[in-house]
Amino acid sequence: MVVLGDPVPEFSADSTKGRIDSFKQFCEGKWTMLFSHPSDFTPVCTSELGAAAKLQGEFAKRGVQLAALSCNDLASHQQWVRDIEGSMSEGQKIDYPIIADPDRSIAKKWGMLDPDEKDTSGKAFAARCVFIIGPDATLKLSLLYPSSTGRNFDELLRVIDSLLLASKYPIATPANWHQGEEVMIAPSVSDEEAKKLFPDFRTIQVKSGKAYIRKTMLPEDGGAQQQQGGVQECGAR
Repeated sequence: MVVLGDPVPEFSADSTKGRIDSFKQFCEGKWTMLFSHPSDFTPVCTSELGAAAKLQGEFAKRGVQLAALSCNDLASHQQWVRDIEGSMSEGQKIDYPIIADPDRSIAKKWGMLDPDEKDTSGKAFAARCVFIIGPDATLKLSLLYPSSTGRNFDELLRVIDSLLLASKYPIATPANWHQGEEVMIAPSVSDEEAKKLFPDFRTIQVKSGKAYIRKTMLPEDGGAQQQQGGVQECGAR
């Protein structure tokens, strides 16, 4: 299974937005969120793809392109898109590709298969995986949900905001953090460096007396690292 820091596994596949000849090339130079689904024409998956369609603008503001995957063929995906757009996306068209993986070869390569969820022929379904991939085509974050639990797309935007900030500043985000709130200075940054980078940082006093919790606000432009024009649709070939 792909783990944090790994180069993403390569594959080529058909999608609802054309052939992807190289997924690594599709990812290079852009932030990408790949999210998998057990099967077409299932209720929770339909709600998730609709939710993603409604938030396409929010992902685009952050310079993040989306790609979904489901273990069905392209014809099935194309028919399913009509259902999603007609019932779950509030009129938003699905502008991101839904990748076809009928033989589950991509799901297997990426470690997406759920051993507890199988179709009538005994083949394992893909779990609800989320892979956030950096512009260097390496894995930056992964989340794994069982098929019974739909994903929280507001949370996915939150973790993307955190990843983008951490790629720009030597910081980390605390529990339940949201954009615009204080962040924590990374332990690898000395106080001297912190004073230069974050002049108004503060140190939290703790019982041990150790000065390891340092908080700061970031500049107003220190939000999500926008990469306008970085979202590229795969073209049909």
